[in-house]
Amino acid sequence: MTVLSGFLGSGKTTLLSHILRDPAYARTAVIINEFGEVGLDHELLEQAHEELVLLANGCVCCTVRGDLLEAMQRLRTAGSAMGIDRVLLETTGLADPTPILHTLMADSTLAQYFHFDRLITTVDAVNAMSTLDQHVLAVNQVALADQLVLTKSDLLTPAELQIVEQRLRRLNHAAPLNLVTHGNIPVKILFGDTPLQKHSEVDAHVAQHQVLGIVPVHGHSDSDSHVHEHTHHDDGIRSYAVVLDEAVSWQGFQSWLALITAMRGPDLLRVKGLVQVREHPERPVVIHGVQHIFHPARILDAWPSQDRRTRLVFITRGIEQEEIDDTLAIFAR
Repeated sequence: MTVLSGFLGSGKTTLLSHILRDPAYARTAVIINEFGEVGLDHELLEQAHEELVLLANGCVCCTVRGDLLEAMQRLRTAGSAMGIDRVLLETTGLADPTPILHTLMADSTLAQYFHFDRLITTVDAVNAMSTLDQHVLAVNQVALADQLVLTKSDLLTPAELQIVEQRLRRLNHAAPLNLVTHGNIPVKILFGDTPLQKHSEVDAHVAQHQVLGIVPVHGHSDSDSHVHEHTHHDDGIRSYAVVLDEAVSWQGFQSWLALITAMRGPDLLRVKGLVQVREHPERPVVIHGVQHIFHPARILDAWPSQDRRTRLVFITRGIEQEEIDDTLAIFAR
């Protein structure tokens, strides 16, 4: 299950059309959420793809969440007969992804049949700065993403593009940033060959911080200072990695996770990574959560790389890394 997010006019439907033309994704079901009395996106796509479900007259993050669950149940029932092996949900540009991810994670029945793989967010390079300044939900769309797709990047000068990239990196250092023109991008870059690519993304994020250090949301250079004359909704958003050299107590880690989500859940925008536990150090535990909702912990058969340390990526609002480090050190010994 992949969620395609992005603000109005950022190129979601163009990118989705490009994905669906790839023969490798012929067995993909599509759920489109449109806002308003008249929906057009599905008409633009129906020539390209026959297995399509339309959720109209409301935003999937609020009024039609029940319809989303019903649509997923229908796809589950018919999926085997139709040979469906992937579901793509394109949200309206006015949707905050947070409650959508809550829905996908919290429904135990769906979790048995659908694995949430990643959130892909499209960003209009031309209007990115003003959109992020004016709309907090656009900030959330970027901060929560597993993959960022920067559209219309060819319309900016190199200097302008660098400013946009820096802004996106401050909001979300973990997500790979892909530059796109006219929706043309190798689909494998977005989805990866296997689900284990998410773990390599965590590794890449850890490596970036080891080289660059922690990048605060307002760690600016003189070259982009003029951009910040505006009022930003991204104040306080941090992206950082936590690496533990020693295996932790699984019971202690669970207690810490329960505490931190109870106390700071709304500000835990995204948590994901691998945990090495003393009970079975050769088999890592996959952690993935949004705010106070977490996927059931999943134990892998083996580590995806030679690095067997606990590696966690946090995207938070108003939570300093020291708070995470200090509390985790107490509970996980």
